[in-house]
Amino acid sequence: MLYVSLLVEALRARPVLMFWVAALSQGALWVLLPTLIYAAPPGEVPLVLATGHEWALGSPAGPPLAPWLAELAFDVFGHRMFGVYLLSQICVVVTFWAVFALGRATVGARHAVMAVLLMVGVTAFSLPTLDFGPAVLAMPLIALCVLHLWRALGETRRHYWYAVGIELGLLLLTNYAGLIFVVLIALFLAATRRGRVVLRTLEPWIAALIMITLALPHLIWLGRTGPGVLANFAGLPRRLIADGQTLAWVRLVGGLVAVHGGMLVLLVVAGGLRVGPRAPAPAFERDPPPPLAKAFVYYFALTPGLVATVLAAVFATPMPFGAAGPLVIFSGLAVVMAAGDVIHLYRQRIVGVAWLALLAAPLAVTLSAVALGPWTFAVDLETGRPAAAMADFFTDSFQRRTGRPLRIVAGGLDNAGLVAVYSPDRPSLYLVDAPERTPWVTDKDMRENGAIIIWPSGDTAGTPPPAITARFPDLVPEVPRSFERPVQGRLPLLRLGWALIRPGAGR
Repeated sequence: MLYVSLLVEALRARPVLMFWVAALSQGALWVLLPTLIYAAPPGEVPLVLATGHEWALGSPAGPPLAPWLAELAFDVFGHRMFGVYLLSQICVVVTFWAVFALGRATVGARHAVMAVLLMVGVTAFSLPTLDFGPAVLAMPLIALCVLHLWRALGETRRHYWYAVGIELGLLLLTNYAGLIFVVLIALFLAATRRGRVVLRTLEPWIAALIMITLALPHLIWLGRTGPGVLANFAGLPRRLIADGQTLAWVRLVGGLVAVHGGMLVLLVVAGGLRVGPRAPAPAFERDPPPPLAKAFVYYFALTPGLVATVLAAVFATPMPFGAAGPLVIFSGLAVVMAAGDVIHLYRQRIVGVAWLALLAAPLAVTLSAVALGPWTFAVDLETGRPAAAMADFFTDSFQRRTGRPLRIVAGGLDNAGLVAVYSPDRPSLYLVDAPERTPWVTDKDMRENGAIIIWPSGDTAGTPPPAITARFPDLVPEVPRSFERPVQGRLPLLRLGWALIRPGAGR
């Protein structure tokens, strides 16, 4: 008698419900965990929020949409990071839904759920998504754009072209690397027979006009400020033949392959490797997808990563989008498409356990690092810094001494950045070691509004580092302030040197 697990029964009888349970479970866990255990936001989130707080049409970091949405989410939830973590996971769930919807239209609901379940094995969709920024926001925009492109092209539902135009415009407002997908879509349309037919209709050109219209304000800003985003094109022929470019490309491709490690585990367990020819396994059948659907899925699963790695290797720059997530969205769907019209699911119990383990492992590692890292290896985690206590102290010190709200905080991202986010006055951030990243603060602003300058202190005198001394030669250091972390462990107290520039100083 063939044993059928609960996983198989749910996959066969209620695939849509199973999708929502899987997607929402992952999203809820990754909202709750950082909200409960993080004392400070991870990665570049402080800079993203500081950039969004200025509400500019662009910054040296790129287009403005991700910082704007992060700032809006932060404000809506009462200046709590819960809003930003929720926004990140909404992006992930929408990405999963778009992949499921595209899979449902091309390979059927059951195989589409398999594709989404495989995505749990891609590390780019778990812990890295907490570092909200353009890469995280680009994922749902790309997934929705490709889904609606299939609706418009593969299903000839022409009104979806308007959605494609909107999503491409928003993608260009999120990351300059969105141009990769604009070019890839244009190439796919030009290379396929149906695409060339569609290009003779009006709707694709209206979509292009919508895209340009949405991106126009930022393009105007870009033309006025000239941040030099095209500087890397200088010397392109020399770069193309430079030694080491091929090796760099191989490393980048290896990195993209590595993020699929969990997916590979699921494929090995469920795929029947090293099982007997008569091993029982439930079968999931689908109608054969049309050739255009196969070409469409394979194209958007493989070419983004290929093009991005080539560009990064040639120009010796970081990976486009700054993360792997936007480049591997359709990997699971491509694997399911390639698996054939009948998929046998072997080792049902082990598959379920392996999937839960892949879901729980990043959560367990994160929790262990926060709770045990300071005690075992004395690791000073960026998410373990007492951001709220730091912000309260420096804000209160400035207000008591000047009688005015704190408008500017200067220093490094790991100290001044946290004060800029958590201070009730929401001051502007100025990065002393990289002032070009925070161009919204000028010398005139500091003289008129005053500022708090912060730096890590290695002694009890609070001697500022050379970069701060060179930038503020007349600075008079205050007595350093020590802060205790929420999980202090074997770490020394966090000692910060600081100084105050009074409003109107230097007039």
